[in-house]
Amino acid sequence: MKVLIVGSGGREHAIAASVAKSPKVDKIYCAPGNAGIGQIAECVPIGAMEFDKIVSFAKEHAVDLTIVGMDDPLVGGLVDEMEAAGLRVFGPRKNAAILEGSKAFSKDLMKKYNIPTAAYENFDDPQAALAYLETAKMPVVLKADGLALGKGVLICQNLEEAKEGVRTIMEDKKFGAAGNRMVIEEFMTGREVSVLSFVDGRTIKIMSSAQDHKRAQDGDRGLNTGGMGTFSPSPFYTEEVDAFCKEHIYQATVDAMAAEGRPFHGVIFFGLMLTQDGPRVLEYNARFGDPEAQVVLPRMKNDIIEVAEACIDGTLDQIDLQFEDNAAVCVVLASEGYPVSYEKGFLINGLERFVGSDEYYCFHAGTKQTEQGIVTNGGRVLGVTAKGKDLKEARANAYEATKWISFDNKYMRNDIGKAIDEA
Repeated sequence: MKVLIVGSGGREHAIAASVAKSPKVDKIYCAPGNAGIGQIAECVPIGAMEFDKIVSFAKEHAVDLTIVGMDDPLVGGLVDEMEAAGLRVFGPRKNAAILEGSKAFSKDLMKKYNIPTAAYENFDDPQAALAYLETAKMPVVLKADGLALGKGVLICQNLEEAKEGVRTIMEDKKFGAAGNRMVIEEFMTGREVSVLSFVDGRTIKIMSSAQDHKRAQDGDRGLNTGGMGTFSPSPFYTEEVDAFCKEHIYQATVDAMAAEGRPFHGVIFFGLMLTQDGPRVLEYNARFGDPEAQVVLPRMKNDIIEVAEACIDGTLDQIDLQFEDNAAVCVVLASEGYPVSYEKGFLINGLERFVGSDEYYCFHAGTKQTEQGIVTNGGRVLGVTAKGKDLKEARANAYEATKWISFDNKYMRNDIGKAIDEA
């Protein structure tokens, strides 16, 4: 069969690598893809938001299945347009992708269906938000309502910071239209855990847990990024936590969406905070996480095509989802200066060391193929992933593998997975 993947980052490279393992697949396309994806798929120069071109391409090339990796096209309704054209596609429709597309919607959903989350209020008027802050307990968390590349969240320690945050999001529009509405919620403390899941509208199957590192610098300092590294599984995601979430969060979310007339087919990403009072939902995403996919998918035993088709057809209950009994760590190699400003176009050396390995992976995020070779083409350039029998071994392997890669202005955090030592 022919498969089209929509997206251009490390997540899409991880998806492509999984798709390439399927004996069902003999041709992979990616729109627009990147230099790494181009080594296992045919990249086509179509942007992820060029819906008409994507639909036309899929029809003209008799694509059997399209997998939408990115949030923007999902929230924008690409799945709806492809289905309307009679095409088979993996991902939530627009009315279900709102689970990620609007934080106000998801918070209201959790309140209505008693799904554990932080106390909050929604605002579409900055003056009302500023007035509310005068009586709010500090610290607080401010969230732009819409999509903001994973960066539209501000943690404010005091009233002055919070007021400045409202101005940043709602008046200065630092995150664009995503800041037209805003959520102000209580600040929760505890371990963060990411849990990805497959959903077919009724049934939910949980993937292996993971933990992301958002801050740019060691020690969780610096600005928020799209993710500087991750590990899987999380030692803090215990059997007790799993049992609680299955009872109060996972199925409850799927049932809530169905009850709202928004059946969800695809991947739900649960961002959890393990508080003293139990697990709470920090956020939902409507797709694989990035870089969580880079440590979860390499450990999945199942054929990703079979699972995706079961999600589309409503037969996920017949799938026995399995993961390897090991661990994986991903360290992101970024461009110095990310996420603010950085240079591009530097030649990357050492990529050949990863070819053909089932233990070491180099997922491309911001790369470009040129006549001189593969060069840097973004803030997050590569995701170096390694497996190990446990998290400590996987972490040591991943950092050893980062030494195989060289390019000018190479930057990375040196403490990805350090929390493992505290578990």
